[in-house]
Amino acid sequence: MKYTDVAQLAQAVQSNIGRVIVGKAREVELVLAAIFAGGHVLLEDVPGTGKTTLAKALAGSVSCAFARVQFTPDLLPADVTGMRIYAQQTGSFHFVKGPVFTNVLLADEINRATPRTQSALLECMEERQVTEGGTTYALERPFVVIATQNPVETQGTFPLPEAQLDRFLIKLSLGYPTQDEALRMMQRFIQNDPLAQLSPVASKEEVAQCAQLCSQCAVSEDVMRYMAALCEAARNPDKVRLGPSPRAMLALMRASQALAAIRGREYVIPDDVKELAVPVLSHRIVLRGISYQQTSETFVRELLDRVPAPTEARA
Repeated sequence: MKYTDVAQLAQAVQSNIGRVIVGKAREVELVLAAIFAGGHVLLEDVPGTGKTTLAKALAGSVSCAFARVQFTPDLLPADVTGMRIYAQQTGSFHFVKGPVFTNVLLADEINRATPRTQSALLECMEERQVTEGGTTYALERPFVVIATQNPVETQGTFPLPEAQLDRFLIKLSLGYPTQDEALRMMQRFIQNDPLAQLSPVASKEEVAQCAQLCSQCAVSEDVMRYMAALCEAARNPDKVRLGPSPRAMLALMRASQALAAIRGREYVIPDDVKELAVPVLSHRIVLRGISYQQTSETFVRELLDRVPAPTEARA
């Protein structure tokens, strides 16, 4: 497989998802970059903007196993990872796998579950495994968690701790459609549901091959220094209470490699880093005072204006 093959496969998946999701080409491309980089996605937006539909369309475009868990306050960790069941016929325990044993896991309204249940996903997201009763069960590759949460409604929710937010490669918001996009959406859904008619255009083996090739995408030393400089500037002690961790810096590099490969290049350029800085870094930054997500996004954009990027001659 070549980098042009990665670009063609990504374009096929994007076009297929575009049959269902209207006007969100950039967001779909970034979600694909996160998957090819081996990361997880957090979609934060108000209800009804297509978060769940995007996750289903992605799973329907790639022949991967799909599972959905509706997170609620009474959800237990075993409801996600699985549990040991006593079999009376054999007189022994056996492990019944939970919905996490899939390729694409939709964690719907993840912030409605208790911290105990949320933490059950940490090992799955980081180590791609589940440990139960002293036995470790590996998760099949590819494995990606697409989590959704509503930023407006706070009653009965449990905000994700910073340690869990750091496990998500990117954080995106789909937003409301424009008037033209809304018109196209109504025309598309007036008689049938395009999601139900979606067919796979890629196999999970091809996705795994793309992920392996993306990890080999070249990153020059100057571009690496640019990423390090951005992360260092984002730890300004006067404005920042918690800055991007080394994991965040590596996530920025992996996502940049994947985005470059999706666009048919075998090397990363500074523009890839600039495009990914906000969705990769902003949810990992806690500013001093009463600031929250929108302010952290603005803070990262200001950093992109201040931190000099490598010139074309040096990149």
